[in-house]
Amino acid sequence: MDKSYNPTSIEDKNYNLWIDNKYYKAEPDKNKIPFSIVIPPPNITGSLHIGHALNNTLQDILVRYKKMSGYDVLWVPGTDHAGIATQIMVEKDLLKEGISKHDLGREEFVKKIWQWKEESGGQIIHQLKKLGALPDWSRERFTMDEGLSKAVRKVFVELYKQGLIFKDKRLVNWDPKLKTAISDLEVEQREQNGKYWYIKYQLASDKNKFLVVATTRPETMLGDTAVAVHPEDERYKEFVGKNVILPLVNKEIPIISDEYSDPEKGTGAVKITPAHDFNDFEVGKRHNLEQINILDIDGKINNNAPKKYIGLDRFEARNNIINDLEALELIVKVEDTIHSVPIGDRSGEIIEPYLTDQWYVDTKILAKDAIKAVKSGKIKFYPKYWENTYFEWMNNIEPWCISRQIWWGHQIPAWYGPDGKVFVEENELDAKSASKKYYKKDVELKRDTDVLDTWFSSGLWPFSTMGWPEKTDDINTYYPTQTLITGFDIIFFWVARMIMLGLKFTGKPPFSDIYIHGLIRDENGQKMSKTKGNVIDPLDVANEYGADSLRFSLTALASQGRDIKLSFPVIEGYRNFMNKIWNASRFVILNLEKNTKYSNRIKTENLQTIDKWILNKLNKTINSVNTHYDNYEYDKVASSIYHFIWNEYCDWYIELSKKELYGDDPSKKTLKLEILLKVLVDSLKLLHPISPYISEEIYQILSKTGYKGSQKKSILLEEAPVNIDDYEFENEYREIEYIKEIVVAIRNIRANVGIHPSDKIDIELNPENNNIENIIKNNLIPIQIMSSTKNIKIVKSSANNKSITSVIQGLEINLPVEGVIDVGKEVVRLEKDLGKLSNDLSKTSKKLSSSNFLEKAPPEVVSKEKGKLEEFKFQISKIQEILNKLKNI
Repeated sequence: MDKSYNPTSIEDKNYNLWIDNKYYKAEPDKNKIPFSIVIPPPNITGSLHIGHALNNTLQDILVRYKKMSGYDVLWVPGTDHAGIATQIMVEKDLLKEGISKHDLGREEFVKKIWQWKEESGGQIIHQLKKLGALPDWSRERFTMDEGLSKAVRKVFVELYKQGLIFKDKRLVNWDPKLKTAISDLEVEQREQNGKYWYIKYQLASDKNKFLVVATTRPETMLGDTAVAVHPEDERYKEFVGKNVILPLVNKEIPIISDEYSDPEKGTGAVKITPAHDFNDFEVGKRHNLEQINILDIDGKINNNAPKKYIGLDRFEARNNIINDLEALELIVKVEDTIHSVPIGDRSGEIIEPYLTDQWYVDTKILAKDAIKAVKSGKIKFYPKYWENTYFEWMNNIEPWCISRQIWWGHQIPAWYGPDGKVFVEENELDAKSASKKYYKKDVELKRDTDVLDTWFSSGLWPFSTMGWPEKTDDINTYYPTQTLITGFDIIFFWVARMIMLGLKFTGKPPFSDIYIHGLIRDENGQKMSKTKGNVIDPLDVANEYGADSLRFSLTALASQGRDIKLSFPVIEGYRNFMNKIWNASRFVILNLEKNTKYSNRIKTENLQTIDKWILNKLNKTINSVNTHYDNYEYDKVASSIYHFIWNEYCDWYIELSKKELYGDDPSKKTLKLEILLKVLVDSLKLLHPISPYISEEIYQILSKTGYKGSQKKSILLEEAPVNIDDYEFENEYREIEYIKEIVVAIRNIRANVGIHPSDKIDIELNPENNNIENIIKNNLIPIQIMSSTKNIKIVKSSANNKSITSVIQGLEINLPVEGVIDVGKEVVRLEKDLGKLSNDLSKTSKKLSSSNFLEKAPPEVVSKEKGKLEEFKFQISKIQEILNKLKNI
């Protein structure tokens, strides 16, 4: 076994072991309970970021844990075709050659994208393998596979024929650069400097009276069809029902009463442009207002505007309109403002609310069963409070715009006859048949050029990936899935739609548990971004620290309901944990005798108290890990394993085993090694789901020693550790836990008076009863070894004034310091520490008494400062207590 842990040398080797032997592959087994999970499909254009690393690590942990727990496990991998993102990427590549998509035409352009997909797409899948993700690669799917495409067409046609898909003219997020509708998720709201223009709208019945409205987008006034005021705004009650003259357009529009208008904002009167503002669109519907679209698909002014503005870019038109309004003396004032501007995340273009014909799903109908499924408990959210977010969205759901004006994606299965009559069928042959039946003759049909929103196909992912609409073995065995692991940002865009479509087309919820993980932030709680320079690249981390260290870091920080603050010191800390595991394993292996057969069944009759303690502690850790897995408490799983391996096994049990390992009694040595091996292998099994590489590597090395407890071809084929009734040594467990309290107290006394950990000291112990005295006498050697003491004296009286004392339950611990430390020097050191702590206490108290700090600081920062304050007070009281004793010596 190599002296040092080197992740680079073991990762590819062990991943290939799993791949070559197809340990990832699901094989339906009627004797096992099925457990299935589907990967949230990453975009084929994407590369692995830290959020992917977290999400897929948590999935991989669950899958490995369930495999080792005896389940028939399927984890379905795959990628999303990412319509807009992929099309943009391929268009950019073509433009480098001076070719546009229009030069190629739709069919050839789509062929180019498929070619790019085969050559360059799916890079993220290779990166996931680097992190150790082990889904069933034989079942890898793509959202535009023929099987999935068939499912998409069937769902679209059935929803249309049931009246749940329809075409309508409504407002959408329009990207003038990409010339397509985009989803809310593809729109970023960015704060930008802007202006409020206050514009006079003359009353039609009185040339001397005006209503003043404020706007940040004066170009949209060309499409105004009303001015709205609040019904309870006394300033405007006399004007409601009258008309104003729309400047520059010179037509009359009504003054209406609507609660959308805010009397406290601006002038209290707002211009209403139903075709270019989402709120105005709703106002327009309530008042039956005309919808006037004044932009074309390029964001230029169209023929619905006065002639002088037609053909101008929207921002050029804005400048001309402002100039014209100023010339007419209709601008009252201009205010600087900072406002939120919608930006397309792919194009970087300002997005326009745009009135256009699109295809929609009537989600209000579909949402009813989806809401019931969560309310009834058939689907559970972890943490539970995300249900509130889900219900808020679902109860206020709007029709879902599913059409996109691009070429890459699932083309909508709709064909139009000569008179515009639409025929929606799964293929052109069926559409022609339907049209012939309608027209009584063959006619030329033209297919709808739009493609479906990417979220439409990914909404079918849990069942389409398993072969639906065919009745496949996978559907029968593994659907519905059990768990979905995802981020909170796509609860509506993906999770809710999977629930709606899964219930509609399979009659079953697509999953029963939804685990929502937090967002990864930097160590200061800031969102990671390239502009801030605080992005952590998971592949760089894996290359430097090892994939296991990264995986354990992410798991240890994955606390329910909280974002994750990730930093390199944290990752380094868990890399040290990997080193600790390696070194402990190496120590055990180096102590094995070549010709000795070590049993994995521990005989309990010759066990020492410390042996019974570690075996009982192993039982408790196994129980704890299983409970935390059941509740998706990943951080607590990691914490239980970490503390058991580092604190109990390495720091205590291995240290206390050295007496037998280096002693002359071979039978005692063999028994001790059997316990060390048993606990080590079970620890590796517990560790494996989180840190698969190091656990597999050590397991493989152990298997070569002939140890019976590690003879499977892979640790992944082992059964997860289980609680063993024979190891329920509760009395011995409590006894050693008490001894640990004694040792910790002794260590604290030493530290408080500046005695080096390796310096041997004398200690006096004053137990309050015979039971505690017997416990101490039975464990004198462990106390001496772990507290670095020379002599331990059991006394029957309290300490004299030349000792430093600590008290724990049932025991007084005394450290005689005369002749052991330089009392005067120690007093000086402690007084210096006291002064620093008092200064820190004063600063923290001042901060917490500042109303400015309490108002502006986040709650977690205030809580942290309060914790520091209490800690400073505690430390000061301890030092003062020790100083008082030292000054009396």
